[in-house]
Amino acid sequence: MPNLIMRFKDGKPKALTLSYDDGVEQDEKLIDIAEKYGLKGTFNINSGCFPADDIVYAPGTIHRRMPQKRLMEAYAKSSWEIAAHAYTHASLVGLPVYVATDEILRDRKELEKLFHTVIRGFAYPYGAYDDRSVEILKNCGICYARTVRSTRDFSVPQDWLRLPATCHHNDPELMKLAERFVNMENSRTPLLFYLWGHSYEFEVQNNWEVIEEFAKTVSGKADIWYATNIEIYDYCHAFSQLIFDTEMTTCINPTASDLWFSYGDKEVHVPAGKVWKRTK
Repeated sequence: MPNLIMRFKDGKPKALTLSYDDGVEQDEKLIDIAEKYGLKGTFNINSGCFPADDIVYAPGTIHRRMPQKRLMEAYAKSSWEIAAHAYTHASLVGLPVYVATDEILRDRKELEKLFHTVIRGFAYPYGAYDDRSVEILKNCGICYARTVRSTRDFSVPQDWLRLPATCHHNDPELMKLAERFVNMENSRTPLLFYLWGHSYEFEVQNNWEVIEEFAKTVSGKADIWYATNIEIYDYCHAFSQLIFDTEMTTCINPTASDLWFSYGDKEVHVPAGKVWKRTK
């Protein structure tokens, strides 16, 4: 029997996404670079940490959170997703269940009011999590949660609430990984490059050229889907709901999403709510 391989939107074999935390001023420059090269991703925000509109940071301050108004204006220029990062950036590990729940739900509620959307993503503050944290996130309606673990590979996640990344942008292997990702062809599995970090780190190390070079290397490729975290999650979740008969001659797509896969030498597109039948 031929292999069945999930393809991403429009039949693309690869997807790429970014994830950046804390809502800092340097995100504005990151947005400019991302928009220039057509990259997409997710900003993870602590809605209980907005400074006053008239804040003036001391000279030399690097971690400069944006006031609410400035942050909303900056993000309006991008097509990135907004996700939660705990209301006060508190580690969920060790908190009483009701306090951890409030950190998540309060952040969700505030961000949903501000951005008029449904917040379903999360990034663990300090990368800290445990099994109880995962259960709390599930109960709060969170679909995926990013850790700080790097795999240095391009596997599609199996556990979305313990979501690893390919690497941090300061990984010394970043460009080797980017070039390998771009050059890979005919993979027997779908490929995902997931990059994470904090944009203020580019200012700390005075190395904005790192993200510029990365963006230039991976952008504009016909076989890569550039997407937000939630777009990739939603696609993979929808794909998992495809229904096949035992002979693999019929596929039902019960979802509201168009889906793609390869089956042997066939590239298959199953529109939302439709049925595909294999012909000889």
